[in-house]
Amino acid sequence: MKRSITIAGHATSISLEPIFWAAIEEAAQVADLPLSALVARIDAERIGQAHPPNLASALRVWLFTRAREANGRSGAAERP
Repeated sequence: MKRSITIAGHATSISLEPIFWAAIEEAAQVADLPLSALVARIDAERIGQAHPPNLASALRVWLFTRAREANGRSGAAERP
């Protein structure tokens, strides 16, 4: 599902599956931030990377990392 969000004063379209939209909206509520502010924060982190992924990928990775941390797991190479 594609949505338009304003980041740093300009509109950008982001395509994510509905489950990811629901998760990012929940994360914004937990952080007491507007959705656009949370996406802008994640975008700023993404841009600072050596090889930045596209924004939709960065959002998915951020959500995945958040879920892992919530479950007490942080290492990408960890085994179940």
